[in-house]
Amino acid sequence: MLTEMPVAQLSLNELSRRVGLAKANVLRYFESREAILLQLLDAELRDWLTELEEALTPVQGTPRERGDRLARVLAESLAERPVLCDLISAQAAVLERNVSAQVAIEHKYATLRSFRALAGLARRCLPELGPEDAFRLTGFISLAASAAWPYIQPSQALTAEYPDDPVVAAMHVDFAGVVRQILEVSISGLLERREDVPLGAGPLAGIPHDIGQE
Repeated sequence: MLTEMPVAQLSLNELSRRVGLAKANVLRYFESREAILLQLLDAELRDWLTELEEALTPVQGTPRERGDRLARVLAESLAERPVLCDLISAQAAVLERNVSAQVAIEHKYATLRSFRALAGLARRCLPELGPEDAFRLTGFISLAASAAWPYIQPSQALTAEYPDDPVVAAMHVDFAGVVRQILEVSISGLLERREDVPLGAGPLAGIPHDIGQE
């Protein structure tokens, strides 16, 4: 369904119609539309990680070269997953707002497991990143995708002006290109500053090491 319409347009009524169930029956299993979409986001993240397992293989090169390759693979693979990007962009502002604390917490733990796995894949390609910085990078990846995604879908009225206004057309965002550049700079910064981050002082501080692990 989300390949046909964005998250913002997918109502619970439409979702119920597509799966052939009454709205009341859907709500027996899920407390809200947002709860359904959060589970879908978790599944999309796991599928993406499976794809990255094959794409992110260790290669030779300088840390800068390997970091740039990591950024490129991540950006291009995200661009090929519009449903995942749409869900990520709606996660904090929409999807986590109409669910119970229990559903939100379960989603946070699922996200933590996925981010730990993603950090491990990043370190496989770029072992110079420590555990703290690799985990920090996963947050940058999510934020970059979330921030860039809405800009690649301008209104129909604006799109119609592109042929007559090349200046406005040139401002259209190349999602993969923007995310790649953000991640290149982020990775370079993490590599440059890695000695300045004491062990346990980064984003993993306060999170027991067995949390988020299978």
